[in-house]
Amino acid sequence: MEAKTASKAEKRQGMYKVVMDQFEHAADVMGLDPGVRKILGTTNSEIVVHFPVKLDDGTIEVFTGYRVQHNNALGPYKGGLRYHPTVDIDSARALAIWMTWKTSLAGLPYGGGKGGIEIDPKKYSMSELERITRRFTYALGENIGPDLDIPAPDVNTNSQIMAWIADTFSSTKSPSTRFSNLHVVTGKPLGAGGLEGRDRATGYGVVVTLKAWAERRNETLHGKRYIVQGFGNVGYWTAHFMAKEGAILLGVQDASATLFKADGIDPEALNAHLEANGRSIAGFVGAGTIDPAQFFSVDCDIVVPAALGNQITAKNAGSIKAKVIAEGANGPTDTEGEAILRANGIEIIPDILCNSGGVIGSYIEWLQNKRAEYWKIDDVLKMIHDKVTTAFSSVVNTAREFDTDWRTSAYIVALRRLEKAYKERGIFP
Repeated sequence: MEAKTASKAEKRQGMYKVVMDQFEHAADVMGLDPGVRKILGTTNSEIVVHFPVKLDDGTIEVFTGYRVQHNNALGPYKGGLRYHPTVDIDSARALAIWMTWKTSLAGLPYGGGKGGIEIDPKKYSMSELERITRRFTYALGENIGPDLDIPAPDVNTNSQIMAWIADTFSSTKSPSTRFSNLHVVTGKPLGAGGLEGRDRATGYGVVVTLKAWAERRNETLHGKRYIVQGFGNVGYWTAHFMAKEGAILLGVQDASATLFKADGIDPEALNAHLEANGRSIAGFVGAGTIDPAQFFSVDCDIVVPAALGNQITAKNAGSIKAKVIAEGANGPTDTEGEAILRANGIEIIPDILCNSGGVIGSYIEWLQNKRAEYWKIDDVLKMIHDKVTTAFSSVVNTAREFDTDWRTSAYIVALRRLEKAYKERGIFP
């Protein structure tokens, strides 16, 4: 995979540079108020915690966790927690900023936050991960809360980890408020106050944006050929819903292998293989393999990067033959790579629009918890569909207004809402 050619430090710094370059460009195009520009160009809070955990063999290890809170002008901070060796303050900062734009674009009453632990979770047992998660939650303390900062699942985290966080956080509160604190996180299991359909919300949103893209071309997704990088939650559910539209999955790539099958890979069979093989696509008998360096050059209509950031760069963007890039991951395309894609006439559905179904699903779960209600999956998917398509239309119309690309337009839609909030409310004191 392309990301392996860059050092961890370069990738981390590169992600922050990309988000700031995108912000500065959009601010220039729209003429963002200089004062608001200064505010949005910095983060509100950056939290680093070091905490000890006793492992199964009795040894003590000290872990480092992060939580960056970028901006809360529109509401509580919202964003995922990831468990990955590349997590650090720079990556958390970049991802928190993206969350501010994403929640604003989606029209949600949220700001942006992000964080996680610098850890390879594959090296630890379930009992160790539980202790690490609970101790991290305790270390964050009052820096998170259901009306302050609301984490969610991200890379290598899931509903079980969210349940541990919710239980730990609420257990530190008065017994009389225990159940009013469970929505300190979203993405919880159903039995712990989770939302029916939250697991598929991000992938569903990706497909909603692709359907909107196809409709603009007076086309459908039926018969469209596509490839997916990453086959975790986002990649699988994207493929699941693409199959329902009649699209053909040609290739899948993760850190373990790069699969290809000219007449299509069955996403359900591949997911079953992952469930039985430690979430790795390697060894899947339903497809052949190709050189990882050739993945993005597969002749297809749609590319869905749904893994980590900075995957499409100047080194591989020129080989892409697709008509559209649907950014299921956060920041998968760097600045130089994007310039090449646009020069080649390839459209990009930007991450803050394309993968916004996840945070929209989190918002619905948060509302469900606050109201002590339970909503059915059909209603949930309809609400996600409506918000995503509304945001898509806003991006298309604003791109036409400013004669600009969709990413810049998405930023402008988000920044306009934030600018309006600051202008109407003023700056304290």
